[in-house]
Amino acid sequence: MDRQYNISSGPHIRDKATTSSVMATVCIALIPACISGIYNFGLRALMVICVAIATCVTTEAIYEHYMKKPVTVLDLSAVVTGILLALNLPHTIPVGMVIIGSIFAILVVKQLFGGIGQNFMNPALAGRCFMLISFSGKMTDFVYDGISGATPLAVLKTGGHPDILKMFFGTTAGTIGETSTLAILIGAIILIVTGTISVRIPFSYLITFSVITYIYGLCNGRGADGYFLLTHLCGGGLMLGAFFMATDYVTSPITQAGQIVFGIIIGILTAAFRLAGKSAEGVSYAIIIGNLLVPLIERVTYPVAFGYKNSFKRVFKRGDM
Repeated sequence: MDRQYNISSGPHIRDKATTSSVMATVCIALIPACISGIYNFGLRALMVICVAIATCVTTEAIYEHYMKKPVTVLDLSAVVTGILLALNLPHTIPVGMVIIGSIFAILVVKQLFGGIGQNFMNPALAGRCFMLISFSGKMTDFVYDGISGATPLAVLKTGGHPDILKMFFGTTAGTIGETSTLAILIGAIILIVTGTISVRIPFSYLITFSVITYIYGLCNGRGADGYFLLTHLCGGGLMLGAFFMATDYVTSPITQAGQIVFGIIIGILTAAFRLAGKSAEGVSYAIIIGNLLVPLIERVTYPVAFGYKNSFKRVFKRGDM
């Protein structure tokens, strides 16, 4: 033989799925939420989505070109980041701010840490949190049907009673993609049926959040009929975060036990931010904090090698951290 190959130890697992095929499926699953947002908020929402996508793709292409790296825009990961960022923005946000947030998401959070597969937190959520800190006024300026108003969760937090049906179908104030629970669930079904995501993270997330929120509602005289819980489940981007952002391959655990632990942690954090904090939201910050804990979660939950009794001691033995 005139060639030598380095063969690693088995098992060798092959899968026909590619990055571009996975991202294409996610894009398709996001179409219902995009259509709902455009229908409810008009062509201004479409413009925000298009600007975010174009900026993310352009930023990635320019950076990789000048850094002498392979240009990877055809894998559609930048497109997904742009869509998710846009769906987490109000349709009234100025175009310049959309561009800044998109550049931050791709350049700072993704490319400066090595590109796809190397980012330590979800780029779209990081971009949204950056914009919340930098442009808090515009990021919380919600308009529906020409009238400025608070989101349903903000109304609920002040003692009001939002219409759950309007929240389910999306005819209410909020960001472009978070208002229609129905559209998000249609996309979630596409992801689950195609095997793109596992239900471990979203289900453990939603169940944990639901238990805590229901108990809190009971203790405060608001949860006996389930209205308080249903309002929280349909509002604040919880469903969008659970199925489309918490399940990000790069920033979520790869171990099965770790995925459940991850879902529980972000469920607890979301409930804490919403119920005990001043803000009515909390999904974005909860998932980002969960992203930062992923290395520790995987270290504790990866399968025990044959012959070891106590994986916890092995993980935290001196010099291993």
